[in-house]
Amino acid sequence: MGHWLQQNVVEPGKLPLLLALAAFVLTFAITRMITRLIRAGKGPFRNVTPGGVHVHHVVPGVVLTVVGGFGAVASGRHGAAAGILAVVFGIGAGLVLDEFALILHLDDVYWTEEGRQSVEVVVLTASLVLLVLAGFSPLGVDELSGEQQQNRLGVVLTYVLNFALVLVSLFKGKARMAVIGTLLPFVALIGALRLARPASPWARRFYPRRHRARARAVLRAYHHDVRWAGPRRRFQDLIGGAPDRTALPGPRRDGS
Repeated sequence: MGHWLQQNVVEPGKLPLLLALAAFVLTFAITRMITRLIRAGKGPFRNVTPGGVHVHHVVPGVVLTVVGGFGAVASGRHGAAAGILAVVFGIGAGLVLDEFALILHLDDVYWTEEGRQSVEVVVLTASLVLLVLAGFSPLGVDELSGEQQQNRLGVVLTYVLNFALVLVSLFKGKARMAVIGTLLPFVALIGALRLARPASPWARRFYPRRHRARARAVLRAYHHDVRWAGPRRRFQDLIGGAPDRTALPGPRRDGS
């Protein structure tokens, strides 16, 4: 294990990335644990409300992300400073993305259905960083041979082709496949070849007169949602806690 870590993480300069990922996941897990305790009214933790203003943890998260990010850029990929700043950045990113839904909706939706988006973003981010640690490069350039990498035209064409597949997947309403496809091109290829989601820009542009394609897209989306909605909700509840079923607007003791 030590030899593998040295050869695949330390020597390529990926140790700061590994430390940032570990800090990111651990921060998210600890933050969710604390907010769930606050929500249940257990333990010594309480919301931070100086002067009656609820300070969300995205605020210190932004500060730590800025400090860690700029510091990491200035320090390079090696040395103790790079590792420390990577941890600072990971902690800040964990705090920020845990409240991604709040930033997206500009509202306190931490324990609502919309708040599930924070969990999705955190899981997707951690997955992408793991792929980078495993050696995957953006848009499939890692799959090129040495001779192909020396050929600038081949590299450019590979970027253009894979980026086009990512865009098609995105316009077809397959955002997760598009994001993962930036590192695993075959995922973007599958997303680009399959039928679009009914409400996607692609479907609105190309399916109005293709009644059979539109009907198949609606049916496939329905079966997909029925099949995966339950497991996805249970997974999100396990990680982030179940949202309020009858959430009302106004101040809450939500721990967000």
